[in-house]
Amino acid sequence: MLLISWSLVEFPAMSTSAAASKPRISPTAQIMIGLVVGLIVGYIISVTDKSVADYIRPFSQIFIRMIQMIIAPLLFGTLVAGIAGAGHFKDVGRMGLRAIIYFEVVTTLALVLGLLAVNIMKPGVGMVLPAPTGAPVISTAAQTWDQILLHVVPRSVIEAMATGDVLQIVVFSIIFAIGLGMVGEKAKPMIEWCESLTEAMFKVTHIVMLYAPIGVGAAIAYTIGTSGLQVLQNLAYLIFTLYVALAVFFAIVLIPVMLIFRIPIVGFFKAIKEPALIAFSTTSSEAALPRAMECVEAFGVPRRIVSFILPLGYSFNLDGTTLYLSLASVFVAQAAGVDLTIGQQVTMMFTLMLTSKGVAGVPRAALVILAATLASFNLPIEGVALILGVDALMDMGRTMTNVVGNCLASVVVAKWEGEFREPAAEAAAS
Repeated sequence: MLLISWSLVEFPAMSTSAAASKPRISPTAQIMIGLVVGLIVGYIISVTDKSVADYIRPFSQIFIRMIQMIIAPLLFGTLVAGIAGAGHFKDVGRMGLRAIIYFEVVTTLALVLGLLAVNIMKPGVGMVLPAPTGAPVISTAAQTWDQILLHVVPRSVIEAMATGDVLQIVVFSIIFAIGLGMVGEKAKPMIEWCESLTEAMFKVTHIVMLYAPIGVGAAIAYTIGTSGLQVLQNLAYLIFTLYVALAVFFAIVLIPVMLIFRIPIVGFFKAIKEPALIAFSTTSSEAALPRAMECVEAFGVPRRIVSFILPLGYSFNLDGTTLYLSLASVFVAQAAGVDLTIGQQVTMMFTLMLTSKGVAGVPRAALVILAATLASFNLPIEGVALILGVDALMDMGRTMTNVVGNCLASVVVAKWEGEFREPAAEAAAS
């Protein structure tokens, strides 16, 4: 019955003009409805017959499998098209190098803060998730440095894609993209093919997300039906943990950067408040990009720097998203009862540092990267469907942080290049 009702919502009859004129329910609203329906069904199951939950679980597993099937081609296409197509590694020059150094330092700090927050506040402890299927739980024995190093390099990219080893896929994709860039004009057909693959995977991701309300509803219903309402407390605590971590990131990373580069703090936030609010309300960095470019230029950054650094940052400087990914990954491990060692968490951080690049344009990009990371560490991907139910609330904060971080990066590079216009910044602050 649930499937039928959702199919009617998602695929209205195209033959009637009345149906065509009705506004469609937004994807976020559909997911929230799926969450509510799943809560009600799960509670009824928990107080009546918990064995019924086993009939619901396959519908959540379908969603998980569809997410898994798009990971390898999506990562390969986006990374190769993004690196080889744009030629970032070749053409950016001094300004690009400085930007990349800044991006990597700040996103690494965001990852570390995410790990610290989730290990200190432990939002997943006490939650019950099913054990991962099809693979053993990650070993808690610490890996030696040579095992970690050797695991980074794939023996076969086909094997890496077949087993879902995301880190190896990313390493091959980066090397392949650099090789394409060195080929020159002859590489253009392959780059265009990767760009076509990327566009196709965007559409496939959109198709998969049409099933998200059913997957979320089924996942919540199964989890609450078997584990009770304790799950809701953990999810609420996860949201709280994320916003605390984002606030700390602003306080000990972004504001000190402004102080180091002598950027007027009040003037900066006043200048970029509009794109930040757009990002927060729409959960879309792309929606805020045009206005962000205007505001940063008005603040005193030359147009040539703004037009280069902001788009580059959308691939390489996703502060809020990287913080969220490290936090959410360990949250799922805590919920599954898997105790990750420090070495394993550092390896996970390194994996996220690479996998979070180049997929900013993908709808629900963080969801895909989170699923890929969990799969790499044999953690239960069912946690993705649960988190997706409250993802809209977390997406607002992390998207706003992404936009603010990229606006700040543009100002930092302008300062670093000695081209920042102080009078414009003073005017924006007044």
